[in-house]
Amino acid sequence: MSTEKIILGIDPGTTIMGFGLIKVVNKKMQFVQMNELLLQKYDDPYTKLKLIFERTLELIDTYHPDEIAIEAPFFGKNVQSMLKLGRAQGVAMAAGLSRQIPITEYLPKKIKMAITGNGNASKEQVAKMLQNMLGLKSLPKNLDSTDGLAAAVCHFYNEGRVEVGKSYSGWDAFVKQNGKRVKK
Repeated sequence: MSTEKIILGIDPGTTIMGFGLIKVVNKKMQFVQMNELLLQKYDDPYTKLKLIFERTLELIDTYHPDEIAIEAPFFGKNVQSMLKLGRAQGVAMAAGLSRQIPITEYLPKKIKMAITGNGNASKEQVAKMLQNMLGLKSLPKNLDSTDGLAAAVCHFYNEGRVEVGKSYSGWDAFVKQNGKRVKK
């Protein structure tokens, strides 16, 4: 009996959102697509968030992924950058949750480790390894799309493992894991 599923990987960003899709047939990966949403021409941060949400829904409605893997924001010194990245990730997650698609977050180091065996690998090293793994003819100029693809591949490799990252199966699960009661 053949089993098949599609995994959408997202590298959220407010300048470039990278994404990639793989199809898993009988526990074997097949490359479907990778691309990026270019947002640098938009000045309004809310327009960017709206476009991220809409593009994520469009990908979901076109490819019908069974699961979404998303790169978690890394902790940096620039609080404003972290806030923007968190918002971008949040709207992409909201799009998936609105369609009841399970979402798993992966730290950047975990994704790099899954692809290259080195949690400190460069974007170029990750892209080259994906090119070899999936038989990609060429690599894009911006490597944000390969980062999105790497999230999907990382999810494939971590399937069935108990401790993969934060997972959400819908709004209820998201609120249960992230909601905090406010004392009055």
